[in-house]
Amino acid sequence: MTFLAAGAPGTPGSGAPTLIGVPYDATASFRRGSRWGPAAIRFASASIETYNPLLDRDLEDVPFVDAGDLPVEGLEPSAMVRAVRGSIGPGLPLLLGGEHTLTLGAVQALAARHRDLAVLQWDAHTDLRSEYEGAAICHATVMRRLFDERVSLVQLGIRAGTREEFATARQRSLHVSRAVAPPPPLLESLRERPLYLTVDIDVLDPSVAPGTGNPEPDGAAYADLLAALRSLSRHRVVGMDLVEVAPPWDPGGATPVIAASLVRDMLLLFAPAGRGPAASSP
Repeated sequence: MTFLAAGAPGTPGSGAPTLIGVPYDATASFRRGSRWGPAAIRFASASIETYNPLLDRDLEDVPFVDAGDLPVEGLEPSAMVRAVRGSIGPGLPLLLGGEHTLTLGAVQALAARHRDLAVLQWDAHTDLRSEYEGAAICHATVMRRLFDERVSLVQLGIRAGTREEFATARQRSLHVSRAVAPPPPLLESLRERPLYLTVDIDVLDPSVAPGTGNPEPDGAAYADLLAALRSLSRHRVVGMDLVEVAPPWDPGGATPVIAASLVRDMLLLFAPAGRGPAASSP
């Protein structure tokens, strides 16, 4: 059973939470392959249970729609961003990457609806270069471009970047840390704000999730990332993505399984529940 068949079925255009694949990796700087991430995550979802006993929630109680993949192959990065922006409907989007550049399009769409949008980024990398190899729109600059959208940025799990990027993060981000858990005062300050959550799979340690384009040692454990996400369960989450799953670099297939589990848990935590135990708070 894949996610396409797992949930209580929603209706496209009805405002139901929507999975959207973005199979794109044109700006990858080290190891390409994340364009196969959405398909691998869907395939791997057949291996996991829809019920999470830690959360006491089940996907069978969460109406959502899998809208398939956007036709982005061959597009320039700016065109891909526009395609993503245009795909964001009225429901809670959960985008499956694909490279991190896709976040820009989703945030542009949601920032137009939510003037006080804040973005929480779980990532090994700062992604705050002004440009990279002559490109202003790419996976290495995507968080810098979010500042152009006048959204607030929280950076968690960060452990790699240039000296200049870390200086920019300290000056312009609401918070930047190597830890994946948002500190309690920050959580309280975000209580009433709309939030967009972006998770780069490389925030996890490469011993856990090796299938990614730019792995960095000394990353987080899955349990710590899930605990960080759970800390936001009473917040107003208006959009999410999971990016940088590159299946060719994990022949054993662990990374897509972990990503599928993460997608399940993000839906269970933040998608509106339909009936049964999923209606209770974790």
